[in-house]
Amino acid sequence: MLFTKNQILFFATICFFLIQQYGFAQIDSTKIEVRKNHNIIQLALNAITKKLSDSAAEAALLNVRSEVYFLPYQGKIIRRIIIKRYGFDKIFSDTSTRLSYLGTKILNSLHTNTREEVIRNNLFIKEKTSINAYKLADNERYLRSLEFMQDARIIINDIPNITDSVDLLVITKDLFSITGDLSEVSKNRFKAKIGEANFLGMGQKIQLSTLIEQSRKPTVGFEFLYSKNSIAHSFINANIVYTTINPSLNNGLQNEHAWYIQLERPLVSQYAHFAGALLVGHNQSYNNYQYPDSSFYRYNYYKYDMWLGYNLGVNALLNNTSKKDRQFIGLRYFQNSFAEVPYQIKDPYNFKFSNRQALLGQFTFFRQHFYKTNYIYGFGTTEDVPAGYNIALTAGWYKQANLKRTYTDINANYYVATHKGDFIQYFTRAGTFIHNGRWQDAGFLLGANVFSRLFVYRSLKIRQYIGLSYTRLFNITGIEPLRIDNAFGLRYFNADSITGTQRISLHTETFFFLKYKLLGFKFAPFAFGEATLLTPPNQKFASSDLYYNIGSGVRTRNENLIFETIELRFIYFPRKAAQNNSFKIAFTTNIRFRYNSNYVNAPDIVQFNNDNNNNIY
Repeated sequence: MLFTKNQILFFATICFFLIQQYGFAQIDSTKIEVRKNHNIIQLALNAITKKLSDSAAEAALLNVRSEVYFLPYQGKIIRRIIIKRYGFDKIFSDTSTRLSYLGTKILNSLHTNTREEVIRNNLFIKEKTSINAYKLADNERYLRSLEFMQDARIIINDIPNITDSVDLLVITKDLFSITGDLSEVSKNRFKAKIGEANFLGMGQKIQLSTLIEQSRKPTVGFEFLYSKNSIAHSFINANIVYTTINPSLNNGLQNEHAWYIQLERPLVSQYAHFAGALLVGHNQSYNNYQYPDSSFYRYNYYKYDMWLGYNLGVNALLNNTSKKDRQFIGLRYFQNSFAEVPYQIKDPYNFKFSNRQALLGQFTFFRQHFYKTNYIYGFGTTEDVPAGYNIALTAGWYKQANLKRTYTDINANYYVATHKGDFIQYFTRAGTFIHNGRWQDAGFLLGANVFSRLFVYRSLKIRQYIGLSYTRLFNITGIEPLRIDNAFGLRYFNADSITGTQRISLHTETFFFLKYKLLGFKFAPFAFGEATLLTPPNQKFASSDLYYNIGSGVRTRNENLIFETIELRFIYFPRKAAQNNSFKIAFTTNIRFRYNSNYVNAPDIVQFNNDNNNNIY
C-alpha cells in the first residue's frame, strides 16, 4: 500500500514526538537529597514519605494514595471534629510564616476567611461515628475542590489513654477570593469581569461581567451571576444567571439575552447516596448589532434539564470496605424547545436550531481511588488524580425535530498511576442512534492521555504530556461532522468550516516549572506541537489532509489568589491557507485547569468534538 505525502508527514511527526518524550525520560529524578522538616503536610503523611530538601522537589512528597494515611485508624470513633482555618496569606507547609509581597496588606483588608459553618456544611464525616478511611479521603478531596479553597488536610490526633477514639483536625487554606478579568481593551470594545467567590466568607459567589462596544445598541451589556455552596448542609449548590451578552448560536456575537436557574448536587463521595441536577432557562437573540433582517438570525427557546441518580448498595459497602466496585444508576430528561426558529434555517435537523428532547437512562460501574500529587496543572498545590476505572452505559429515547430515535452508547475510562509517578488515562466512547432498524449518527473515539513523572533537574521541574486520539463517524444525519478546532484537533485553530468523518490527532507538550516567583506569581514555560489528519466527508483515507502547528508560551499563576492561570501562547501554522495567518498570538486569562475527578456524570449523548469530562485542556 502506498502512503500519501500527508500521511507520511503525520506518522513522521508521531515518531518525532515519541523521540522527544524518550529524551526527557533520561533525566534522573532519583538523585535528590532528603532531610527532615515538620509541617502540616508532613504530619498528614508521616511514616509514608519524607520532605525533600529542595522545595522544587516537593511533588514527590505527594505521590501517595489519598486514603493511606487514614487506614491505620479504620474503625475508630470520631470524638470531635475541630476546624482550623487559614487565610490566603499563610504558607500551608509552614503556617508560622506569612506571605509578604507588594499589596499583601491591602488584599488582607479585602479578604474574609471562610466561616467555620461553611466548612462544616461541606463535611460528610460526623462526630460519634466510626472512621472509614476512603470516606475520609473523599471528604478531604471534596474540600480541595471548592472554588474558594486552595488546599485542605484532615489530621487525626490520638487521645491520651483512650485507644478506641480519636479527634479530627480539619485544616483549610483559603484562596484570595476576589477575582477579575480584563479580557478585551480596544478603542471600540471593552470587556471585563469582577467577582467575589466567597462573599463575606459564606461560600457564596457574586460576579458581574460587562461589555461596552460602540457597534452595539445599546452599547453596554452585562451578565450577573449568583451561586451558593451546599445550601443548609445538603451539598446542593445553587446558581442564578441573567445575561444580555451571551454568545449567539449563529456566529458567537454577544447578542443573546438569557437567564437560567440551576440546582446541582454532585456525587461528593463514593459512599453518598444521591446525585442530580435541575436547570430551567430561556435564551433569545436580540439584534443588538443592527443587522439587516435578512442577516439577523432571530430565535427564542426554552431549556429544561433534570436528572437524578442513586448509588446502589452504599450501606453494604460501608459495612464491607474490602468491596471496591461501585454501581450507580441515573435517569435524565432534557428539552430544548424553540418558540421561534430563524427563517434562514432550512434544514429541520440543524443541530443548533432544532427542537431536541431526550429521556436517557445510565448505568455506571466504577472503582476509583485518588493520588495526591502536584505540578500536573497547578504550580505546587495539592492535586487529586484518579486511578481505577469508570464505565457508563447509556440508553434511551431521543427526538430531534420530528425524528424519533432510540439511542445507546458506552463511555469508558481507565486511569493508571504507575509506581514511578506517571499518570495515564485510556478512554473510549461509542454511540449510535437507531431508526427503522438502521444505525444513524454513529461514531466512536479511542484515545489516551499521558502525564510523565516529574523530572527534577536542580531547581527546574519538568513534566511531559502526550495525547493521542482516533475518531470515526458513520451515516451522519443530525449531528455535527468532525471538526479540528477543539481539544481533539488543533486548539486555537480558527477555521470551523473544515470538517470530516475520520480524525487522527496527536498533541504533545513539555512543561518547565520555574523556581522563581514575581509578586507571588510562579511561571511555567512550555513548548508544544499538534497534528491532525482529517478525512473529508465521503472520501477515502488516502484523501486525508494534514493540519499541524508548533509553538511555545508561558503560563503564570499565584496559587494564593482565586485568579486562574494566565497563558501567553505563540503558535505557528505552516498551512497558511487553512488558518488565514501563519502566526498567531493567544493571550488567555482565567484558564481553569483541573483534572477530572468526578465519580459519575449526568447521562448524556457522547460528544466527539469536545471533551468536557476527560480533556486535559
